[in-house]
Amino acid sequence: MTPILSKDNRNGQISHSAFRNIRESIIEFALFLAALSSVGTTFGILYILVTESWLFFQQVPILNFLTDTQWTPLFNDKHYGILPLLSGTLVTSAVALWVAIPLGTIVAIYLSEFAPAKLREWVKPILELLAAIPTVVYGYFALLVVTPLLQKVFTNLPTFNMLSGGLVMGLMILPLVSSICEDAMRAVPVVLKEGSYAMGATRLQTALKVVFPAAISGVGAAYILGASRAVGETMIVAIASGLLPNLTLNPLEQGATITAYIAQVSLGDLPHGTVEYQTIFAAGLTLVIITLILNIIGYFLAKRYREIY
Repeated sequence: MTPILSKDNRNGQISHSAFRNIRESIIEFALFLAALSSVGTTFGILYILVTESWLFFQQVPILNFLTDTQWTPLFNDKHYGILPLLSGTLVTSAVALWVAIPLGTIVAIYLSEFAPAKLREWVKPILELLAAIPTVVYGYFALLVVTPLLQKVFTNLPTFNMLSGGLVMGLMILPLVSSICEDAMRAVPVVLKEGSYAMGATRLQTALKVVFPAAISGVGAAYILGASRAVGETMIVAIASGLLPNLTLNPLEQGATITAYIAQVSLGDLPHGTVEYQTIFAAGLTLVIITLILNIIGYFLAKRYREIY
């Protein structure tokens, strides 16, 4: 027989259900505000960059900004060509990714498919500890340790050079790339690995031809995040690579990056509202566009790779 609930019991159940619904609604609203705040922050940053850059481009033609080979807004002979800063950013980022992507992928494959569990428990936290080191420490490490070592190989290497900054920046983003890649590879279903082993494949063949393609979305995200982190790095390149804008693709020379210039101008020496001060917003907008292009390229490459495999 179905028990008959008293009026008080029914009222108690209704009150408890109403309280639970109110509590869940509050939690959902808080989560919505958290998501909305991130979106709002992004649009706020874009709004500031676009509005301030618009004032800059009203005084400096955008064609000169994109084609002029000199960047000297702080000198008497003023030039506003972004190419020297862009070349420095791309060179240091390329050197960093040349270090971080191969090493990060190898470390991720080893930790995911070959390393014993106890060794993984020790190695991964130690590796991720590199991400906790302040970037200014990396900068002085590049200037005082890596550069003198490189000068023994390249005798004409200047004290400030993009190679040293790029190499150390690659070591800095190595934990980011390896950690995300390893998490993506460990998320691959065990059924795929067992099927590969059943077909007679070795552990290395399974890792390279089954696990890696199956985890390409996470691996691609790791590469894109690493590239974005390299493009946006400031202190390492400012200390080790110098602050002299130089239009060159040679990493053995000195060069300034977009972020290093923004940090230089943001010290407060220039009055607000001047063309020289507004250059940091135009440079920042360029940096945002570069990051957006990297994310779009990564999305289409990952999509294309999934279609192939």
